[in-house]
Amino acid sequence: MFISDCLGLSDAGHLTIGGADTLMLAEKYGTPLYVMDEDNIRENCRLYKKSIDKYYDGRGLVTYASKAFCCKEICRVAADEGLGLDVVSAGELYTARQADFPMEKIFFHGNNKTIEELSMALSYGVGRIVVDNLTELEILNTLARSLNRKANVFFRIKPGIDAHTHDFVRTGQIDSKFGLALETGEALAAVKEAISFENICLKGIHCHIGSQIFDIEPFEHAAQVMLGFIAQVKTETGYEIEELNLGGGFGIKYITEHDPVEYDRYMQRVAVTVDDTCKELGIRRPFIVIEPGRSIAGPAGITLYTVGAVKEIPHVRTYVSIDGGMTDNPRYALYHSEYECLVASRAGEPREKTVTIAGKCCESGDLIGEGMRIQEVKPGDVVAVLATGAYNYSMSSNYNRIPKPAIVFVKGGKDRLVVKRETLEDVIRNDL
Repeated sequence: MFISDCLGLSDAGHLTIGGADTLMLAEKYGTPLYVMDEDNIRENCRLYKKSIDKYYDGRGLVTYASKAFCCKEICRVAADEGLGLDVVSAGELYTARQADFPMEKIFFHGNNKTIEELSMALSYGVGRIVVDNLTELEILNTLARSLNRKANVFFRIKPGIDAHTHDFVRTGQIDSKFGLALETGEALAAVKEAISFENICLKGIHCHIGSQIFDIEPFEHAAQVMLGFIAQVKTETGYEIEELNLGGGFGIKYITEHDPVEYDRYMQRVAVTVDDTCKELGIRRPFIVIEPGRSIAGPAGITLYTVGAVKEIPHVRTYVSIDGGMTDNPRYALYHSEYECLVASRAGEPREKTVTIAGKCCESGDLIGEGMRIQEVKPGDVVAVLATGAYNYSMSSNYNRIPKPAIVFVKGGKDRLVVKRETLEDVIRNDL
C-alpha cells in the first residue's frame, strides 16, 4: 500500500511510521518534523552487511555514506551494526568522532580537502583517505612526513561509466570534478607517484558512478574497469592493489513506479563479475568496500508538515502551502526530484486531488512537488512527504532565516528526539 515497509495505518486511519502515529508525533514535537524509523535503518544496514559477508566470504566492508544523513545518532547506529563510515568534510568527521565512531573504519572523501581537514584526518587516525588529485597527494605526503607517520590512501578513479541518471548526480564520467581519469593516463601516473612516496601507503582505489541507479549493469561494468586498472598497475609496476571500493548510488523507491534492485541481487551479480574478472586477469580478489547511503536512510524517513493555505486557481492548479519547504528539502528545486505525499489523518483514503505543494520561502521555486496526488486536503491538516530520510536534513539551510526542523527516531513504536529543533537564537548565534 505504501512505498516503504516502515509505514502503516492506525485503527483510526492515521499514517504510522515504525508503529508510531504521525499525528501524535506532529502534536508532540511540532512541524516541520523529520521522522526516521530506526528499526528500518538497522534492517537496511543488516541486509547489506549480510550480503557482502555472504558473497565476498567475509572479506568486505559496508560503509555508510553519511552525506545522505548525518547526525551523532546515525553514526552510533552504523557503528552498532558493524558498518564503516564515509565522510566528506571536517563537519562529518567531527560528528563521527563525537559519537565515538571507530576512526579506523572511516573513509574520508572529498574533491578539495583543505590542509586543515587532512591534518584533522591524520591526527584522528582515519582509516583511509580517498585522494582525489595529485595536489592533494603531495600535500598529504608532506603532512604525514611532518607527523612521522604513513597515510593509508585510496585514489578516486573515474571509470567512464554512464549510470543512466540525472546529469547532476552522474560522477563516473571523464568530465567530472571528482577523481582521476583512466583514459588520459592520469590515474596510472598518480599510482606511480604514490608508491614512490615514503609517507604514503596506497591501499586501494575507489569509484562512484552516480546516484539513484536502478540498473545492475553499470555496477558490473565499473567493477570490470576497476579490476582491469588493478591488473594494469600490477603489470606496469609490480604493485598489487589490495582493496577496491565500488561506491554506492543504489536507487530507492520515491514513487510507486520506481523499481529498485534488491540489495542481495545486486551484491550477488557484482560478486560474480568480480570473481570472474579476477580469474581472467590473474589477480587476487581485492577486499571489497561499498558505500550505500540513500538506500539505508532514505526509505526510513518522512517529513511532516502542517498545511496553511490551500489556494485554488481555477483551470490552472491548486497550491497547498506548508510550514516548511526548500529549507528542509531542496531536492525538487535542485533536481525536480519526485515524491509521494499523504494527508496523515486520511492516509488510507484514495488520493484523488492533484496539487502543487508549496513551501513558505520567498522564492517562486520553493516547491516540494508539482502534479502530486493527495487526499482531500484543508488548512490545519498534517501532510507527510515520504522517503525523505536522505539528502533532506543533510542539505537543509537557513534560507530566509528559517530554523531547521527537529529529528525524531522511532524504535519499536517508541519515539525519541535525536536532533533538537533550531530556535531563532540558534539562527543568530554567530552574528556579531
